[in-house]
Amino acid sequence: MKKEVKNIIQGIKEVRIHGASNIAKAALKAYLLEPTSAVKKALVNARPTEPLLVNVVNKLDRCMRTEKSQCVNVPSHFPQAQEKINKQVFKLIKNSDVIFTHCYSTNVVRALVYARKHGKRFEVYNTETRPLFQGRETAKELGKAGIPVTTFIDAAMAIALENKQGAKKVSRIFIGCDAILKNGIINKIGSGIIAELSGLNKIPLYIIADSWKFIPKNVKIEERDFHEVWKSAPKNISIRNPAFEFVHEKYISKIVSELGLLSFKEFLQRVSRLL
Repeated sequence: MKKEVKNIIQGIKEVRIHGASNIAKAALKAYLLEPTSAVKKALVNARPTEPLLVNVVNKLDRCMRTEKSQCVNVPSHFPQAQEKINKQVFKLIKNSDVIFTHCYSTNVVRALVYARKHGKRFEVYNTETRPLFQGRETAKELGKAGIPVTTFIDAAMAIALENKQGAKKVSRIFIGCDAILKNGIINKIGSGIIAELSGLNKIPLYIIADSWKFIPKNVKIEERDFHEVWKSAPKNISIRNPAFEFVHEKYISKIVSELGLLSFKEFLQRVSRLL
């Protein structure tokens, strides 16, 4: 296996490459460099909770074996989908909004940056997202684009979402997802609490995601190495490090994808026709 391909696979495993779209693009690059069954298997196994990665590699593999001229459509899907998502998110944002987000989502970050560049004035509350702090990457990218950001520790998300202790009222919640299932989504751990708080506080929860994240079967939820949480934990202490969790569709206001701004049922109807 080529060194560059190995580095990409390792980067995906270790979450040095993060954000589902970024992961999928890296996987595409690796598979184009070395389109073998061994590389395909290694990529899929690198992040089992990433249907976008799996769908992209499978689509590319299929077109390379059948209609190679169509392979160009696979990489071009991402910028085209993001452009459509950006325009949908732009319509949702109102000036002076306070938008809450969690972890790191390529689709969310790029849509918010697009909205800021095209004249929307808003601010963002986000979580730092332990133990790997992906939320700090979100904050840095949004801050660089001129968007005011307030980062909360994960345990303070209720303060941010319940308008307490000086926090402003959150207008809407935008989170990405790693998988869209038939009855909900899988996203970074903490998303379940955010979903429940959105319901209790009547804050609309939008899932900003590429439709290729849909998978019609159950996905095993990844539990990562406990050393990410506590490298030198004392003996007789057990540590759980679930990386993702399920969020039921009942909490989701709309799914924003390249297919449009749709209810969960509408999204399923549309995406099922495209499978």
